[in-house]
Amino acid sequence: MPQNELPLQQSSADQASGASGLLHPGPTYAGVLSFMRRRYSRDLTGVDVAISGIPLDLATTFRPGTRFGPAGIRAASVQLAELMMFPWGVDPFDEFEVVDYGDCWFDGHNPLGIHDSIVAFARRILQSDARMLTFGGDHYVTYPLLKAHAEKYGAPLSLIHFDAHCDTWPDDNPDSLNHGTMFYKAIREGLIDPARSVQVGIRTWNDDFMGVRVLDAPHVHRQGTRAVVEEILAITGNSPTYLTFDIDCLDPAFAPGTGTPVAGGLSSAQALDILRGLGPVNLIGADVVEVSPPYDHAEVTALAAAHIAADILCLMRAQKLRR
Repeated sequence: MPQNELPLQQSSADQASGASGLLHPGPTYAGVLSFMRRRYSRDLTGVDVAISGIPLDLATTFRPGTRFGPAGIRAASVQLAELMMFPWGVDPFDEFEVVDYGDCWFDGHNPLGIHDSIVAFARRILQSDARMLTFGGDHYVTYPLLKAHAEKYGAPLSLIHFDAHCDTWPDDNPDSLNHGTMFYKAIREGLIDPARSVQVGIRTWNDDFMGVRVLDAPHVHRQGTRAVVEEILAITGNSPTYLTFDIDCLDPAFAPGTGTPVAGGLSSAQALDILRGLGPVNLIGADVVEVSPPYDHAEVTALAAAHIAADILCLMRAQKLRR
């Protein structure tokens, strides 16, 4: 087996038909649990997007369990591989090569090395010119991902941040692992431009939002999703933009399986409608984080995250085809 192939092979039927990147699924309830049945591979030749996971929950401030998030999102995605994507009406992998790259390895017994391990993992993927769609793990993982993306695409980046929390609480300790302070650090380090960044769904207070435009959850409920899309597009413009979706942006009714749930959030329908309107965004990378399967019920949270991730892939595909 080649070194860059993880231990999975396409079926003979797929090989004979020339199918690209699809693992033969069998029935929906069985088979290999890669994201949307993509083949596992570390060969990024010709790949447009590399799916990967960062199974971290050492930076949480309340409930743990997000180390199981990448596996939970993958397992919840299998049904999405069966049909054309709604409402896009397309096969998201037509003219768009996507692989499941597997998960980032880090030494959980050496927390001070975790940040650098994630940065190095992201650099390896980005140097191939594939874009990243990453599953957390707690939200801290976005901070080292932003570092690698800023190196690749140039700092400062624009940020579209879906969340219940702004994550800009002060933290001047460079060694701290905290999923509530990453964007404070990212702004202070010049990784993101607050004037070209936006946070959607916020419903916790901070005395200083550091210049980022906040479209809080009540604003979304009052103004509607179309108005919110227009505001996001006006703020980010054509800047290279990273999108991060903390699943607790959704109300706990739609995402109970998360570490720090907050009432009053977006519905799954609202979040998906906003995402689907972001086609003009210059999207350079994205993540979906904070899914905690031990606190989930009937995969409600993981299903929402899988749908969000699939729509992000459709956005990335549409952007490629426009070029």
